[in-house]
Amino acid sequence: MAEEEDFSALPLTDRWVHKNWKVRKQAYEEAAALFEKSPDEYDPVFRPFIQDSGLWKSAAADSNVAAQQDGLSALCAFLKFGGREGAVRARQHAVTPITEKGLSSTRAATKASSIEALLLFIELDVAAPVIEDILPTLSNKQPKLVAASLAALTQIFHNYGCKVVDPKPVLKILPKVFGHADKNVRAEATNLAVEFYRWLREAMKPMFWGDLKPTQQADLEAQFEKVKAEGVPKQERLLRSQQAAKERAPATGAVEEEYDEGGDAEEPAEIDAFDLAEPQDVASKIPKDFFDNIASTKWKERKEALEALYAVVNVPRIKDGDFNDVNRALAKCMKDANVAVVTQAAQCIELLAKGLRKSYAKHRSTVMQSIMERLKEKKQTVADALGAALDAVFTTTNLTECLEDITTFLVNKNPAVKEGTMKFLLRCLRTTRDVPSKPEIATIVESAKKLLSESSEVLRSGGAEILGTIMKMIGERGMGPHLEGLDDLRKVKIKEFCETAEVRAKEKPKPPPAPVARAPPPSQPKKVGTKKAPAAKKPPPPPSQYAQQPLAPQPTSRAAPEGKIGMPKPTGLGGLKAPQKRTLPGLGAASPRRPAAAPSPPLEEEEEEEELPPTPAKVAPRLGLGRGGLAGRSLAKPAAPSQPVAPPSPTPYSNFSHTDRAELEELRSANERLLKQLDDARHDRSKLHSEIQELKNQNAGLIEDHTRDVLSIKAKETQLVRARSDAEAAEQTNERLQRELDRLKRALSKAEASSASVRSPSPSSPLLGHRTMSPHQQDIYRDGDHYSGSNFNRGSFTSTRSEEKENGDNVPYPHTKMSPALRYTGSAASGRGSPARGFRYMGDDTASDNAVSGIGHNAPSDGASSRADSRAGARQGDAPPSGISTGNGVESWKRAAEVTSQLKARIELMKAKQGMSRN
Repeated sequence: MAEEEDFSALPLTDRWVHKNWKVRKQAYEEAAALFEKSPDEYDPVFRPFIQDSGLWKSAAADSNVAAQQDGLSALCAFLKFGGREGAVRARQHAVTPITEKGLSSTRAATKASSIEALLLFIELDVAAPVIEDILPTLSNKQPKLVAASLAALTQIFHNYGCKVVDPKPVLKILPKVFGHADKNVRAEATNLAVEFYRWLREAMKPMFWGDLKPTQQADLEAQFEKVKAEGVPKQERLLRSQQAAKERAPATGAVEEEYDEGGDAEEPAEIDAFDLAEPQDVASKIPKDFFDNIASTKWKERKEALEALYAVVNVPRIKDGDFNDVNRALAKCMKDANVAVVTQAAQCIELLAKGLRKSYAKHRSTVMQSIMERLKEKKQTVADALGAALDAVFTTTNLTECLEDITTFLVNKNPAVKEGTMKFLLRCLRTTRDVPSKPEIATIVESAKKLLSESSEVLRSGGAEILGTIMKMIGERGMGPHLEGLDDLRKVKIKEFCETAEVRAKEKPKPPPAPVARAPPPSQPKKVGTKKAPAAKKPPPPPSQYAQQPLAPQPTSRAAPEGKIGMPKPTGLGGLKAPQKRTLPGLGAASPRRPAAAPSPPLEEEEEEEELPPTPAKVAPRLGLGRGGLAGRSLAKPAAPSQPVAPPSPTPYSNFSHTDRAELEELRSANERLLKQLDDARHDRSKLHSEIQELKNQNAGLIEDHTRDVLSIKAKETQLVRARSDAEAAEQTNERLQRELDRLKRALSKAEASSASVRSPSPSSPLLGHRTMSPHQQDIYRDGDHYSGSNFNRGSFTSTRSEEKENGDNVPYPHTKMSPALRYTGSAASGRGSPARGFRYMGDDTASDNAVSGIGHNAPSDGASSRADSRAGARQGDAPPSGISTGNGVESWKRAAEVTSQLKARIELMKAKQGMSRN
């Protein structure tokens, strides 16, 4: 007993760390009771445990299981009734012992207290430090610790969800625990994966799904099917910050509704793999030969380069980098002739846009137009890939940025491009979260109206669906002005699409319900209204005041013809302070009849006696001001009953005088005129709008015609350039041929000149002379001296008249009639090729020298051999006409012998023929 008394006399903190487990157990129980009885978190009982937060480490890891159970209970009470400061201080000392000693306890109460303590740590602050302290336990060698930690994580995510607790650190470790040797660990890992699937759905799979075995994937898929049937999960426990926000909510429950909306926002569909994944640097992993292969002339190499890029960028999240050249190359691939290359490039663009998200917006203008131009492809697989790429690019930006390109391609001349762009616009309107602005809506509506007049049914239906989707966003009332001019059938179809349309964009809250400015009017009580009851009993005291003051302003208002509407009127309220003069726009001057209508003093007295009580009763609830006059009265609902304006004096129950009534009628007529002018202005505005629309349509047609003309002009210019190049080439060819012709002419003229000089030498030339010929030779070589038509046609039987003409016959030559060609070549065709009449070159050097100098001539004693030699030289063309040396004498003799033998044979033949002809 003495020991017990001594233990109770010890301070609580000393008993907390006592070596006797019973003393510690009693200290734990006493502390828990004190915590529960504390009035608030600032009670002194919490102070020792806040200052020395290490006490909770020994309590959570107590060696005695009974004492540990009470210690964890005391920790839960401390966290529940203490403040955030104590929880934050105790967390760094208590979480690790709880995971190592408490979660794996054999006692159910200890295990439950451990999990509750972890949940309270998260509730009081944040979840990240608690998760960081639990994760190292998953690498423990003891399977029961790993399984217990996984069960605790499952409870944490089940209670708080994946919005409060970040699932990324745990998802990274899941493949490791799925490969654990212990079946209990794998079973707890499966439970945790199923819990993740409740919150994340398919977004969790890219993080670890590929590292699992096929059997594990099949088991998980079976568990996931059961979860799909459940509803959307909601957060079961709230953080203290969320609880405080809920308590501060007013009675209307606005914050509760906001919280409910927040809970709805925690749908798994809103969490995707991009939010869970870590950015990866793929720019450095792109193959170095990518740009060389993408520019190859072989489509297989281009496709292989795109497949390599696809494998690199196929990650959930991409780190931002320099992808300008890559996107330009992919945009160029959109024009590739091979559809496989186009499809692969579109898939690469889709992955880049999904991996970069907002960072890809700067590349939108590079690829979007190229993709839209390729929408003309009729193959469905290619069209689907292009549409997916466009949708991925749109998620990185907004409708405002894409609208210009969309409206441009909606008027494309290719129907397939129009249809693809129309479908893309519909998908954009369904997925956008921001309602387009009024100018953007007007642009979209105009483009959709043009589609209503297309020849294709698909385009017409698409245009009506676009208008129906816009109507779903802004409402039928806001869409009304845009549907003017459409027939009823189209309006009905648009309304049908509006009923079935699904959009995410919500119209901004309307301003009318928001104003709360109606509270001030009741807070300003009207003094005039309070006189309703005592007004009949208190006329004597006030009239003395009222009667003195109205007499002064009345003559002033009567005398001034330009009196304003806001001047005090001659009523019972004339004793109040007169308001300042105000001028209504357009109606500054008073009625011209006002000065003429001057009521007599008896009428004023009647007003003072009869009209004073009803004035506050009618003016107070409508104006809330303490003054009279027409400036403070409502024109829409006049207080006075409808009475004829003709009577000069007001009725006993009316507040208006004759002048006020006349002025009121003028105001009403002015109001009617203004309303009529407003209607006319609206009508003119609608007419101008229709004219503007017609002008826009005409402008669009003119732009199309201009574009067509520009294209035709460019085509003509191209043809003209080609024709000019062809003409220049022809001129060059012509010049070349002309130069060749001139050269040939010059050569011919030189040849003719040289031949003429040789053919017609002077009679005194010593080179040629008359040779005495035998009759037989004269008979053979006669060349037609004084040739007449009756003479026989020269020495050859085979020559014709044309040949004789070409050979230079019928031309008188001195001493010889042979043509230059025959003289030099010795043609055997006509038998006139004898070189006897040509130059005779000397066979020796002396003769050659004389021939070159031009002073030598043939001696009469030259023999037949020298003559044959000269003939042979002339026949072979070895010696020029200028008398150049003949060369070797032996060769000349041989030639002369050959020529001589040939000539003899021809002479014999000609003789025989001549004899036959004569016979």
